[in-house]
Amino acid sequence: MIILKSNEEIEGIRKSGYILARVLRELAEYIKEGITTWAINKVAEDMVRKLGGKPAFKGYRPGFSANKYPFATCISINDEIVHGLPSKKRVLEEGDIVSVDMGVNYKGFYSDAAVTYMVGNVREDVKRLVEVTKKALYMGIAKAYPGNRIGDISHAIGSFVKSYGFSPVRDYCGHGVGKRIHEDPAVPNDGVPGTGEMIRVGMTLAIEPMVSMGSPEAVTKSDGWTAATKDGSYAAHFEHTIAVLEDGPEILTPWDKDA
Repeated sequence: MIILKSNEEIEGIRKSGYILARVLRELAEYIKEGITTWAINKVAEDMVRKLGGKPAFKGYRPGFSANKYPFATCISINDEIVHGLPSKKRVLEEGDIVSVDMGVNYKGFYSDAAVTYMVGNVREDVKRLVEVTKKALYMGIAKAYPGNRIGDISHAIGSFVKSYGFSPVRDYCGHGVGKRIHEDPAVPNDGVPGTGEMIRVGMTLAIEPMVSMGSPEAVTKSDGWTAATKDGSYAAHFEHTIAVLEDGPEILTPWDKDA
């Protein structure tokens, strides 16, 4: 069931999103060669709590797992797509790309966002992957107008990504968000325009392209959480929470100062 939000509820999600956006912006100062993903997770959680929010992922049990997620963030490196577990043993290296996915609960209102960061000098083809994935997010958001359909968002993302020779990941997608961290509808990263749920005023969506340089197929690593590309190719991930208003989409997680 799709939960349409009132203006007051959207304001609550907006406040949640501003906390999350600030954390993701400030994390850029910490994501450097030599830091562990454990340390990044701690910095992110401490910032969220200092700003009055709670980490929405910590203690959350998604449908695909029998266990609750133990961290505030998902941190995925290089061929890892999503749900990467922070670790004291995982140290960032020059040339890595690092996707940080995080949710915030602020007074019962949820936001969800992700950014892929580049560590030092990154290969040109990998840099292009990151840039195309980020651009695809905004191509999808631009279709989130009342009267359009979810398939219009999906098609905008998928067709743009494929035009550069990259692959939208099949097994993971965006979703509704706001009163819970995961709500209906699903928002795939590839699809047919004019299909799917009608986009309506009051929808709040987490739109999140996950893009592979190679295979669109994913496998789950032995930790039971981390999803990686089947062929070991690099993957990037960007995400915003948006609200559908009468005059179009509003980004509620404004981590990108340049957008």
